[in-house]
Amino acid sequence: MSIPFDAISAQKRIDQFWCLPASFGMERNAYHNYLNEIVSDRYALINGLQLLRDELQFAASSPTDMQICGADLSLPSVVTTLAYTNCGDRIHQGEVTKRYRDVVASRFATLSEIGELKLEAFFPAGGGTDNGATLAHVTVAHQMDEPLRRRLYEGNPQSMVLVATDLKTHVGRLEEGEKRIYGKTRESPWREPRHACGAIVGALSDYHPHNMIHRRIRDDLGEKNFQYLSTQRIFTDDGTDITMAVAAAIVAIRGIRNTAMAMTQEIDERGLAHLTASTTVNRPSRDDLVIYLARATVFNGKVRIQSLGTRAELYGGKLIKYAGERRLQLTYDNLDGDCLPVEEIHYQVKPSGLC
Repeated sequence: MSIPFDAISAQKRIDQFWCLPASFGMERNAYHNYLNEIVSDRYALINGLQLLRDELQFAASSPTDMQICGADLSLPSVVTTLAYTNCGDRIHQGEVTKRYRDVVASRFATLSEIGELKLEAFFPAGGGTDNGATLAHVTVAHQMDEPLRRRLYEGNPQSMVLVATDLKTHVGRLEEGEKRIYGKTRESPWREPRHACGAIVGALSDYHPHNMIHRRIRDDLGEKNFQYLSTQRIFTDDGTDITMAVAAAIVAIRGIRNTAMAMTQEIDERGLAHLTASTTVNRPSRDDLVIYLARATVFNGKVRIQSLGTRAELYGGKLIKYAGERRLQLTYDNLDGDCLPVEEIHYQVKPSGLC
């Protein structure tokens, strides 16, 4: 029989997590956002637990000599698994395959016996997520088998599972003299500018009802936002058109909300989900930037979400001096991007059936 779960210890870490500052809406170096927002938050949630993510740590019941690699499950432990979504556009695959995998995935994704990162990787056109319920179900279903889950839960009252999910969209940024354009970029210095993200720009500027990607993005944005972004423009205080950056942000934020709510049907009383949403800003021949948009936790009957909003008409922006250049700061309803409110949604916890 599984021993009763010590939910109090986990709840203390989560409450401490929600006291940590976070900064939303600002174009920053990818390393900054990945380290100072995602990685630091995620470690705060599992501080003090034995981190289990290497397949060799699960070999204790193996009939071979590899059982010596098996972790001692009597220690307070956490099994982590990681999923991410990213538009399949090759224009920004370097940012994902190099920076994201090196900084975030290398710390929380499962590691195979040959040292390969095992991620749940989804590449919906436009980013965000094709379907939050499917993403949540697949990620949780693959995290571990039931015999391993039973051994983990029987090992220590503090042992639990962390489901890490990062939802990403992208938008191009192009400099033409003193003019800045969002929604276009060059794939290389030798190519002509093109739309990025082409799926989002296409859905808003040349909608085709038979195109299933256009229909999905329209649904992600919501009909009111779709109509607004199709016919209106959103500008910074100096006249820079940021309509496509706002659209990419809303798609990602809708994704984190849908996936967080779907997680409530997948994780049990020992499951903790931590989700983030961000938009990558693709710049030709320069490092991509990342706009951090939202974070969320799902645990013990409560979904908490902190994010910029989903109403397009409330967005604005300004270009401010940062790191020696002008960077975009998205604004929403005159809220402080460094101190956004946290929304709480209650749900019924799904029991594991192992206690």
